[in-house]
Amino acid sequence: MNRYYLELGAALIIYMLVLTASLIASQYLMDAPIVLRSAVALTPILPAGLMCWAIVRNMRRMDEMHLRIQFEALGFAFAASALLTFSYGFLENVGAPHIPWTCVWPVMGLMWIVGLQIARRRYQ
Repeated sequence: MNRYYLELGAALIIYMLVLTASLIASQYLMDAPIVLRSAVALTPILPAGLMCWAIVRNMRRMDEMHLRIQFEALGFAFAASALLTFSYGFLENVGAPHIPWTCVWPVMGLMWIVGLQIARRRYQ
């Protein structure tokens, strides 16, 4: 199995475990000081950082062509995510239901996947 998938998969599993533990612990810490509640709420950021590290390590292993494809995909993802989230922000001003900030990353990830498909098709 590719080293990238092992690194990313392990980080994702750790993230899911830490996120679950954080959510459960938060329910029991409702009366705790805000500093403790904040620390518990932010613990999933550590394994999320491991996922970022795995992605960067994988990109460092790529050749120039694959890096160009990734660069174009990330550029598309950045612009498309900005347009989508910005547009929805305007819709919230006219009564659309509020969507939490935690939904932004899945939009970015989805746009990265779409961008990858577009860039790969371009270089075939």
